[in-house]
Amino acid sequence: MTKEEALQRMGGDEDDDEGMISLDSSFFVDRNYELTEFTFGSNSLQLLCLRSASTDYDLTGQLVWPGAVLMNNYLSNHAEILSGRSVIELGSGIGITGILCSRFCKEVVLTDHNDEVLEIIRKNIELEASRRNQNLPGLTAKKLEWGNREHIQQILQTHHSGFDIVLGADIYILFEHFMSHLSFQQSSIPHLFDTVQQLLQKKRTGCKFILAYVSRAKTMDTMVMNEAIQRGMQISEVEGTRTTVSGLEGVIFEVAFKS
Repeated sequence: MTKEEALQRMGGDEDDDEGMISLDSSFFVDRNYELTEFTFGSNSLQLLCLRSASTDYDLTGQLVWPGAVLMNNYLSNHAEILSGRSVIELGSGIGITGILCSRFCKEVVLTDHNDEVLEIIRKNIELEASRRNQNLPGLTAKKLEWGNREHIQQILQTHHSGFDIVLGADIYILFEHFMSHLSFQQSSIPHLFDTVQQLLQKKRTGCKFILAYVSRAKTMDTMVMNEAIQRGMQISEVEGTRTTVSGLEGVIFEVAFKS
């Protein structure tokens, strides 16, 4: 990119006396996606993703995080959990978990609050449909900001029976990175569990939240546990899932309302 092109993209001018540069939001977005193959058990996925983080901290969904690998390995080894079920995934990122689930489920809704991330999810859905040489009407992407009741209701209006399974993998990671600037009340963990609570209540019996959790800070561990308990939910570690992933301790939790 030439100097003039860069200035034009930034909304500036070389002869601008004020020296003020107005940055377009797209300046901070890395769209250099690479087609990457992932293998989980006997399942192979080819998806677009970034190799490193975008300069915009809100675009962590452009990457594949360790928790997604933990989740996908677990689900590929226990596909019976998904058979014939309806699934909604929170914070889907590039869609790696939801797209894997679509091979076993009757319907999957992938969600994210960021429009840039939703765009890459939809591209990856198109790739999966092309690879399987079929339309995938049961695999969709929807905008969902945690705690946003309007977003939740819009999704439930088209899925009247709710969902059997709510999924989340490494979806709290952003708040560990910025914890020095946030109090517990400002973190999104309450918003996350508010969303989970609304989704579980729609189909209370037999519905559960499966969380692939990677421990990065003891404070975060406590926040997640306490938030579930305070909402009358039971959070249980799935036996045999505790492992090391990317040098960190990971585990699968199941969260559901107490019987």
